[in-house]
Amino acid sequence: MYVFGKILGIFFGFLFGGPFGALFGLFLGHQFDKARRLSQAGFRASSAFSGGPSQAERQAEFFKAGFAVMGHVAKAKGQVTKQEIQLASTMMDRMRLHGEQRKAAQDAFREGKSPDFPLESVLDAVRISSAGRHDLLQFFLELQISAAFADGELHPAERSMLHTIAQGLGFSSQQLEQRLRMQEAAFRFQQGGGFGGAGGQQSHGGWHQANQRDHLADAYKVLGVEESADSKEVKKAYRKLMNEHHPDKLMAKGLPPEMMEVAKEKAQEIQSAYDLIKKEKGFK
Repeated sequence: MYVFGKILGIFFGFLFGGPFGALFGLFLGHQFDKARRLSQAGFRASSAFSGGPSQAERQAEFFKAGFAVMGHVAKAKGQVTKQEIQLASTMMDRMRLHGEQRKAAQDAFREGKSPDFPLESVLDAVRISSAGRHDLLQFFLELQISAAFADGELHPAERSMLHTIAQGLGFSSQQLEQRLRMQEAAFRFQQGGGFGGAGGQQSHGGWHQANQRDHLADAYKVLGVEESADSKEVKKAYRKLMNEHHPDKLMAKGLPPEMMEVAKEKAQEIQSAYDLIKKEKGFK
């Protein structure tokens, strides 16, 4: 636990400024301790008193934080199993990481499993380096949700950890639960052939009617709208999601190039869900 800075801050603050000085010293000491934690974890500490990091540095920090927090989520269930490690490897495969990039992701994942991993400080750093860009922070949160859902289910400990992460990034519990419902539907939608085009692939005479209904229901959930939504509501939700998840826009705002493939997959998933609804509902 990092308290050395706080102790010194309070002591010298009180010595030179009395009770008000002690409070100011506590604040400065807290910033010092937080910077130490980030530094020891290998993250850059942002500060109003120093120059900000470059775009490349912010991208590198975002990349490392993404896999480190992923490791922390995996550890939430207790001992990290071979399955969790395989899920992380699957995510690296999706990003087409090789050589030094893959090693950096593996090292970050291992750091996240550490019992004293400074989650709060790392999330602070992500939020600050993202400069309040909602879509970047949302991508970071969805990355963690996607990794947690990679095995098709969400452990209660993982859900609790995701709530902590969401809060640290500035999202409400309601916003997280909405994203969890959308991701759960997205997982089923992918399994049902959502990326094969609207309606999925035909097999043995076509989908059963019940499967068609379930697939369409998941498409609505992927877009975050009710099945009763009219064409105007569906189009509005689709455009909003595509604007938030457009790979080129995310890249321009600081998304690491290594994560572009995940962004492209998400955009394709949204497009496939929208195409299916358009086909089934018959609107343009």
